[in-house]
Amino acid sequence: MVNTSVVSPGAISAFPAPEPSFWQGRRVLLTGHTGFKGAWLAFWLLRMGATVTGLALAPRTSPDLFDALGLAGRMQSHIGDIRDAALVRQIVAESQPEIVLHLAAQALVRPSYKDPLDTFSSNVMGTANVLDALRGVDSVRVALMVTTDKVYRNRELLTPYPETAELGGHDPYSASKAASELVIAGYRSAFLAEQGVTVAVARAGNVIGGGDWSEDRLLPDAVRAWQRHERLQIRRPESVRPWQHVLEPVSAYLTLAQRAYHLPGLGEAWNFGPDEVATVREVVELAQGAYGGGEVDFAHDIIGPHEAGLLALDVSKARCELGIRARWDLQSAVRRTMCWYRDFEQGVSASDLCERDLDAFLLGTE
Repeated sequence: MVNTSVVSPGAISAFPAPEPSFWQGRRVLLTGHTGFKGAWLAFWLLRMGATVTGLALAPRTSPDLFDALGLAGRMQSHIGDIRDAALVRQIVAESQPEIVLHLAAQALVRPSYKDPLDTFSSNVMGTANVLDALRGVDSVRVALMVTTDKVYRNRELLTPYPETAELGGHDPYSASKAASELVIAGYRSAFLAEQGVTVAVARAGNVIGGGDWSEDRLLPDAVRAWQRHERLQIRRPESVRPWQHVLEPVSAYLTLAQRAYHLPGLGEAWNFGPDEVATVREVVELAQGAYGGGEVDFAHDIIGPHEAGLLALDVSKARCELGIRARWDLQSAVRRTMCWYRDFEQGVSASDLCERDLDAFLLGTE
């Protein structure tokens, strides 16, 4: 593991957290609420008493965290496509949100090679539809648009990318997210800023945590293989990423949205991630130890289409200006993730497991 911190010793060291009193009764529109991060966000918002409306496609895995948490009966859940502009406008008009959290996207690199047009239409036009639906809606104060750490033009250096680094994208997923940021900037400057809407962008590092059953993600793939007593196949073991537990970016999104409600000057891009980066191999080895075993085959040759080899984020801006920094190191994040899956397999409910992790996160215990 490599530490990439560039934060000065005088930086803020507190751990700010979303305030339940702020979110109690707050009307929130959450796109992508059936996804992994979206379900965690909905769970936390509902726990704080927010009035949550969701718009997303139906869950694509079985099991899935949205259904495992029973969220459909606790919020206004709309199953639909953000590429349907009329539907997006209708839901915005009906829900009159104060805060919009936009996560809905085609969020995987390798599927973007298989169907690039689907990726571009979802991530670019879908984002445009959400922003356009906010025009003229007086209730909206904050729109937090979640993109990715992969929006940067990757030069395959371990030097962390600050928010001012050049955007780009070798693969359709990265390019679509970089393109969506141009759309976001255009709507901010042309329409929403003068309407009084703070439009912020969140770029988060690689996320792990219990309840993710997506295909082609490292720890879900590991859990599936090891539960079946199969060997996990790792195609790029030396790739470097800024890994973090899902509660880190979820907390950051909520904290930023809460602060931006009162401070319009926060309507810009923000990196959220850990100070350290690690290879895929290191994460898998930690997972093996936390899970209690599991066979792995590490590839010796590069397999599949291009993916970034080195990626690190400069998170000093979020730490210095918002006080946001990672609470759990990588070892703790992996251990909690694997414990979640193991206990779920043994019959513990997803709600109890998410409550356990969230309570520990808020208390600062590992």
